[in-house]
Amino acid sequence: MIALRKDRREWVKKQGKNVDLKRYQKNARKALKTFLSLGPVYIKLGQWLSSRADILPQPYLEELAKLQDEVPAESFDKVRPIIENDLGPMDKNFDFVDTNVISGASLGQVYKARLRGKDVIIKVKRPGIEKIVEEDIHVLKRIIPFAMKFVDPNLRYSAEAMLSQFIETIHEEMDYRIESQNLKAIKKNMQSYPKLIIPSVIDDRSSKNILTMEYLPGIKITNIKALDEAGIDREQIVVRAHRIFFTMLLRHDLFHADPHPGNIAVANDGSLILYDFGMVGRLDNKTRLKLIRLYLSLIERDPARTVSAMDDLGMLMPGFDRNIIEKGLALSIQAFHGTKVDRMEVKALMELANKTMSKFPFKLPKHLALYMRMASILEGVYLTHKVNFRFINVLQNIMEEENIVRDAYVEELKISFGRFVKSIDSAIALVPEIRQFMEQNKNMQQNKLKSRTILLSGTILAAAVFVGSTILYSTNHITGEIGMIGSAVIMGISVLMRDN
Repeated sequence: MIALRKDRREWVKKQGKNVDLKRYQKNARKALKTFLSLGPVYIKLGQWLSSRADILPQPYLEELAKLQDEVPAESFDKVRPIIENDLGPMDKNFDFVDTNVISGASLGQVYKARLRGKDVIIKVKRPGIEKIVEEDIHVLKRIIPFAMKFVDPNLRYSAEAMLSQFIETIHEEMDYRIESQNLKAIKKNMQSYPKLIIPSVIDDRSSKNILTMEYLPGIKITNIKALDEAGIDREQIVVRAHRIFFTMLLRHDLFHADPHPGNIAVANDGSLILYDFGMVGRLDNKTRLKLIRLYLSLIERDPARTVSAMDDLGMLMPGFDRNIIEKGLALSIQAFHGTKVDRMEVKALMELANKTMSKFPFKLPKHLALYMRMASILEGVYLTHKVNFRFINVLQNIMEEENIVRDAYVEELKISFGRFVKSIDSAIALVPEIRQFMEQNKNMQQNKLKSRTILLSGTILAAAVFVGSTILYSTNHITGEIGMIGSAVIMGISVLMRDN
């Protein structure tokens, strides 16, 4: 924490430029080793932090991204009681169980078995893990608030939100009934998608602590040698992986948020097999459009709209200084070596977010954080393959197919119009003395009164539109400029009408 405090201060101050990267990498490796030595909960925490551009400097993100959820397995003698407590005698529930573990993760471990003449896998919660999790979370709840007293307010704001999100996520992952529901929902949503295989859950052999599924072996997606020997087109595999995961994100309300290489395998025909649905993100259509509006405002280099989209997503601290954040965003975008935002890959976008978000009091909503995690892990997969591929092209194609860009622009216009109307109402509310002025001058000659009233009314309306437009200009330049021009036209018409 002491090293991170020093590194983050310097990183924010220098915006990641002219810093001692070797020192940062050394400190980040120490953090990685610390997470590994502290056990399962901290490994999960390190993985969660690896996509938090609002909290850690970029070298820390890159180092923690190497954390693999691989923990030495507990002996089967400790696992057997968990299975039998939930399902009954093991020999009556399975034809055969191989007691050699297939994989050991921080929260559970996996075994191969036979059921009704077919191969299945049994995912069993790690013995004693609930007690370990509760003890570690209790420690984190005490240590992090204390440690946050010695860091900058922006980090404090981000870290407090991150901890509550992490605790919620790890509790969800420990309930295999929730994972079963996630798997079934995603399988149903993606059932028409070609070249995608998701295992089926065997409900009568599953519980809160046990998840039994059909056994679907395949080649690990990053095993380049085995994929080449099988004659599988790796470029197509990379494209297919991105289309699958971004289709979940942009078309449905549930997406797989943990696509690390151990959770994706390749069948002999090139189909992708997905495993482990414990960590998922949820996006309703309203939030999805807000996310696309944020993406479009970045592409179009519009800091004002970017800040508005971030505010709508709940990313900014209440009472934030809009002008300072807009200027910071503008500088960060311009300083990105001339790279067009719409051509950036995930790592570049993460670096942009890192250099911007660490300077201000941002709070990354849970499911936006999961999206960033998903995207950054997927990028690591295709960088392994070194194929000709740009994720941004896949993303744009899906958005066009789903008419998402059109819907986002329509939403932007609705929001801008709503703000415009509110700003006009506010401007009119500033001039209650109009009524008093009219009453004081009601004895004037009829024709003089008429001309003055026309001019006054035109002036009031023009002023209201102009004030509203200047307020709106801070969030949408084009609509604001149109409003200003409109106020001039209204004023001109009122002058002409008075003269007539």
